[in-house]
Amino acid sequence: MGKLRKKYIGDKAFYVMLMSVAVPIMVQNGITNFVNLLDNIMVGRIGTEQMSGVAIVNQIMFIYFLCMFGGQSGAGIFTAQFFGYKDDNGIRHTFRYKLWLGLIITVTAIVIMHFFGENLVGLFLNESSDGGDLQATLRYALGYMRIIFFSMPLVLVSFTYSSTLRECGETMIPMYAGLAAVFVNLAFNYLLIYGKLGFPAMGVYGAAIATGISRVVECMILVIWMHTHSHIHTFIRGIYRTMKIPLSTVRQFFVTGAPLLINETLWATGIFLLNQAYSLRGLNAVAGQNIANTINNVFNIAFIALGDAVAIIVGQLLGAGKMKEAKDTDTKIIAASVFIGCLLMVLMIVSAPLFPQLYNTNDEAKKLAMLFLIVQGLATPKEAFLHTTYFTIRSGGKTIITFLFDSVFMCLVSVPLAFVLSRFTSMHVIGIFAIVHTADLIKCVIGYVLVKKNVWMRNIVA
Repeated sequence: MGKLRKKYIGDKAFYVMLMSVAVPIMVQNGITNFVNLLDNIMVGRIGTEQMSGVAIVNQIMFIYFLCMFGGQSGAGIFTAQFFGYKDDNGIRHTFRYKLWLGLIITVTAIVIMHFFGENLVGLFLNESSDGGDLQATLRYALGYMRIIFFSMPLVLVSFTYSSTLRECGETMIPMYAGLAAVFVNLAFNYLLIYGKLGFPAMGVYGAAIATGISRVVECMILVIWMHTHSHIHTFIRGIYRTMKIPLSTVRQFFVTGAPLLINETLWATGIFLLNQAYSLRGLNAVAGQNIANTINNVFNIAFIALGDAVAIIVGQLLGAGKMKEAKDTDTKIIAASVFIGCLLMVLMIVSAPLFPQLYNTNDEAKKLAMLFLIVQGLATPKEAFLHTTYFTIRSGGKTIITFLFDSVFMCLVSVPLAFVLSRFTSMHVIGIFAIVHTADLIKCVIGYVLVKKNVWMRNIVA
């Protein structure tokens, strides 16, 4: 028993170190997701069609965000290890690479959404017995999407600065920038959605404008702080003196990062297709899952932050060549994540009937939201384990394995399962949702084996 305790449970100093990295990320993600919840409730109180329209656009934007995350994460693996290796010039190369790749992703996303936005939204609008004005939902979604376009370049810049700071161990400033942004977003949501204090009542379009204003605030804070604190993060000196990156370095980043970009793109597309499969059961299924996902995101901030902590702490230990310490640290973080996941499971199941009542939607959508939440609650320990396992494998640059582990499983198992059950059976949407989550237990076994075999333990910058 004592041996197991020593293996999976750290001492006080360990948890102080872990929390110093994870808590700022938890706070930022927690407040962001809480404000997103309030934002979602504000839109949800206008009506089911408005809420569903915004939810569908956010499904499309989710693919963009994960493409950005995946594209920049490849270079981010090197940033964390360059920081551990004390190589400023290496960090400059990763920063510039992130900007260039982010620009390509952003321009591509805007072009696709501009020309094919109506077709993408239309995938979620299916006639069913539950009613709902599908044309109104389409109109709200397209109007919201067109305004969101203008904030996407700001997402690129903020993403590059905040991810680089975190990979260098600076988690507080991205947290402050994120907090400022979400409170600005909340305030302007209230003013522009409902038309308060002399502002026009713009509904879902006001929500889109508020999002854009908040992106400006976040971007300004990150850029100004980093460039006025070059004595702390010396790599920022001369960062724009040139935007050239040695071809051999680009090749190295791309070879390591391309599987992550493909992985996140395919995984996000898989989530999009899963939700589209659930939407075949009607607009209430879209509304119910939107409510449940927004609330689920608030609960999951703890183990999401611990996944980021794995990327930062374990990545730096690998870069410094401390392999045994990296292994021990990783095991304890995974154990902490699963324990927190079990606590969250209980909280989610108990509170599942309460949150949907905050929305101005019909009883069927509220009931579906509650049932989605219960299933998500039961799946939380599994999600906590998979999240930290993914970042463990990724921290050592084993991006091909993460690609196979994550998105290939999604495309070969989860999506086909949902596709068949939604189109060729009359199974209730909650039953389909539960079966798809249960299939992930196969993935848990694969993840456990990969971590135990130590395939991820390597230094890629020395």
